[in-house]
Amino acid sequence: MKTDSVLLTLVERQTRFEIILKLKGKEKESVNQTISQLRKSAGDTFSKVFKTITSDNGSEFAGLHEALQETLDVYFSHPYASWERGTSENQHKFIRRFIPKGKAISQFSKTQYLRIQQWMNDYPRKILGYKTPHDCFAKVLHSLSQVA
Repeated sequence: MKTDSVLLTLVERQTRFEIILKLKGKEKESVNQTISQLRKSAGDTFSKVFKTITSDNGSEFAGLHEALQETLDVYFSHPYASWERGTSENQHKFIRRFIPKGKAISQFSKTQYLRIQQWMNDYPRKILGYKTPHDCFAKVLHSLSQVA
């Protein structure tokens, strides 16, 4: 359904920490507004944690480069080349355990998708030496605060 809400998923690649944000719709303005809010709430930490964003070529991501050009580099994957965004695709498989394809996102409350996010961030990963993304991300944030 074109007018249904959508989820914007961001993965910090080093720690596999997942951020899930619900958007009102699948258009450029919704994505830009949500990224701006995230950037504002993270403050100076945003540019220290996120160095790049890799996106697909959907029209909803057309404004990312302009919105984030002073902060980080934005890359776009080639059409039909999901392997160029392997980390994101893998994270989407986790989300599909809870929200099957075809289910309306609007049926899910903020609490429900935050629980999915928490489950994903508390799930130990082999790539992280069986640590959780949450623990690894907290360690990175702590080290950034020690440097400042």
